[in-house]
Amino acid sequence: MRKPPAAEASPLRIALLSQCGGAIAVWILVAGLDLLTTADFARIPLLLALVQGGIAAMISLRLRAPVWWLPIHLAFMPLAVAVHGLDIAPGWFLAAFVLCLLVFWRVDRSRVPLYLTSDAAADALLELLPAAPCRFVDLGCGDGGLLRRLAAARPDCAFTGIEHAPLTWLLALLRSLGQPNLMIRRGDFWGEPLGGYDVIYAFLSPAPMSRLWLKVVEETTPGALLVSNSFEVPGVEADSTVAVGDRRKTRLHLYRQALLR
Repeated sequence: MRKPPAAEASPLRIALLSQCGGAIAVWILVAGLDLLTTADFARIPLLLALVQGGIAAMISLRLRAPVWWLPIHLAFMPLAVAVHGLDIAPGWFLAAFVLCLLVFWRVDRSRVPLYLTSDAAADALLELLPAAPCRFVDLGCGDGGLLRRLAAARPDCAFTGIEHAPLTWLLALLRSLGQPNLMIRRGDFWGEPLGGYDVIYAFLSPAPMSRLWLKVVEETTPGALLVSNSFEVPGVEADSTVAVGDRRKTRLHLYRQALLR
């Protein structure tokens, strides 16, 4: 049996190192320029923030953080400087933080941002469902829009969604009302046994795909279909790939025959 891949550094730790590294680099740069010129660069905070963001983004790249961290690093300090000059009550910052937490939860640990399946990809998924009744699970179902659409189109099938972020889970739960063949549960999908499902759908990120593949191989029965939106399983050739004609140029990677080898 293959061993799970070694644990990687926490993205949150990498982000902190990148931001601190950018700040230290800017401090050294300003100190050096002060020795060479008479310009007071400390009076141009937005410029310094832009430089700090660029350096933080480069450090993040060197530390192999997920690419979606780059715009965060580029924008974090400039936005902080810009907002500092506005007369905004502190309570609004707390409210914004709580809202982000409820929507994204611990994305620093899961390494899976909130991705929503496009309508075109949902139509393609519907075509992939077997003609006979089946059990379908969406690992990280977000707001439940995909499952509601599939459940309405295939009342003979049973659909399950697993979501860990509180606010998106609540929205998915509310959207499931009136759909007897749709069940939404809050929790970590890593603890969900996959043996009873015929189709497993995942729209995650590159980070957990190797671990997900091990879970699928160990728990599913031969013939079960794994559909991964956009992200391939490293080192495993998909049985087939469906190109979706949406703006994202989505590709659905199908793993069925691989389960039988």
